[in-house]
Amino acid sequence: MADLTKNASLRIWNDTAFTESWILDNSTAQTIYKGQPIILDTNVDASYVRGFVDATTLTSTDIFIGIAAEGPKVVATGDLEIDNEIIVYVDRSIIGFLSTVYDDSDVGDPVYMSDSATLHTLVDDNPAIGKLHRVVDGYAYVQIVSPYICSGA
Repeated sequence: MADLTKNASLRIWNDTAFTESWILDNSTAQTIYKGQPIILDTNVDASYVRGFVDATTLTSTDIFIGIAAEGPKVVATGDLEIDNEIIVYVDRSIIGFLSTVYDDSDVGDPVYMSDSATLHTLVDDNPAIGKLHRVVDGYAYVQIVSPYICSGA
């Protein structure tokens, strides 16, 4: 597993980027990178979002919000939450991720992330981010489905 350590290379399918601004949780320090899944981790904070990483344990009450459209965003423990906003690609956006996991025979299949950098066909307890739209030039284009209840323990 390999969480992001820098902004991901993303592409937008035919101007289908829909965004919302969210406030980042400050209960623990975090760095969010462009392309990282954003969740409401209800075990930590039911109002403010966090970046999903491999070490995150999801429950059935956690919610996938979207994909970070900007980064890096650094949050220190105790920062004023209102000072830490992030723009997130949300429902109906079609975002291209560098990936070798899918091809066009998988169009319509659900897409998961096994960590903050890797698309996967199915990963227990990790967020489904949407469904495969197309694969072009090494990019898997995912139609984001959010908000989406995460599967979990």
